[in-house]
Amino acid sequence: MGKLLVYNLQFFADGGGGEKTEDPTPKKLNDARDEGQVARSTDLITASALIALFVTLKVFASRIGYQFIESFYEFYGNIEKIAEDDFSVAVATALLKECIYSIIRILIPIFSIAVVVVIIINVFQVKWKLTTKPLKPKFDKFNPIKGFKKIFSKDKLVDTLKEALKIIAIIYIAYNTLIDYGAGLQRLYDMELIQAIEFIGNIVIKLGLNISVVFLIIGMADYIYQKLKFKKDMRMSKQEVKDEYKQSEGDPQIKGRIKSKMREVSQRRMMQMLPTADVVITNPTHFAAAIKYDKDSSDAPMLIAKGADYLAQKIKEVAKENKIEIVENKPLARMLYYNVDVGNEIPPELYQMTAEVLAYVYNLKNKT
Repeated sequence: MGKLLVYNLQFFADGGGGEKTEDPTPKKLNDARDEGQVARSTDLITASALIALFVTLKVFASRIGYQFIESFYEFYGNIEKIAEDDFSVAVATALLKECIYSIIRILIPIFSIAVVVVIIINVFQVKWKLTTKPLKPKFDKFNPIKGFKKIFSKDKLVDTLKEALKIIAIIYIAYNTLIDYGAGLQRLYDMELIQAIEFIGNIVIKLGLNISVVFLIIGMADYIYQKLKFKKDMRMSKQEVKDEYKQSEGDPQIKGRIKSKMREVSQRRMMQMLPTADVVITNPTHFAAAIKYDKDSSDAPMLIAKGADYLAQKIKEVAKENKIEIVENKPLARMLYYNVDVGNEIPPELYQMTAEVLAYVYNLKNKT
């Protein structure tokens, strides 16, 4: 006779750490953002800055060139004005500072545009949220074992592939660009200074733009890869989702017990107030609502107790014990139960029906 094998299917279920198959929750994404963990491509930022730089140079090349020439003439003109006897280290330092300031004034607008582009691309990728947590030292980063593992990780392989593509692109573009300008380069010594500078400037700008465009394509591909990788890295197991829910919302069982206790306290207080009611309006079997009207303390009748099924029967029992009139009015009982909270006044739309019931009860009391 064969043996009966009993399998516990829980061993095949996702539990404990479990496989990370769930999309990250908003809380986990927000916590990761606070820690500085975001999907960001530095290649896209570099490429955007380079394109901004070379486009600016192309648009304002002539103006920038004339500014450099003017600074050049001004610099050497000042040297000629200074007599040989007056020339000293202090004078030379002052002239050099003036030259450097002139160059900085010319270059600041160009690099400012590149900086603005870098900020825009950064905000586009990671949104605007400042955090200092990434600046805090983390000793696990100095772990040699983890560092060794990173050397042979998938990320390092992707980075190596990107760098290889960049080198190949630079060599290919530089070769083709220089071939196109080969004839002009051979005549470079025959050109005047201004013409030669303009010629070299055009080569540099074209070379820079072509390389920047290729870098931009690589950067966009890298950004898509980083987004997908970040989403995968942020995945959670079913157990992690449950644990996070418990931490943020509280344990459902504890919350259920708290709600149950609050209901008990509310019902106890309600039953203590019940003997002061003027009338209990019933369905007659499913609902019961107790009304009290004190014209000195409130403008309208107040609902001081209500209940359904078992609680409705308890309300009626207490009403009988305290000789409170019980009036059957199905529509009014249902409306009071579903639309009025205990401790609140009766809404105006129920004044008429409630007044008729109270008038009936007052008449009965006067007769007795």
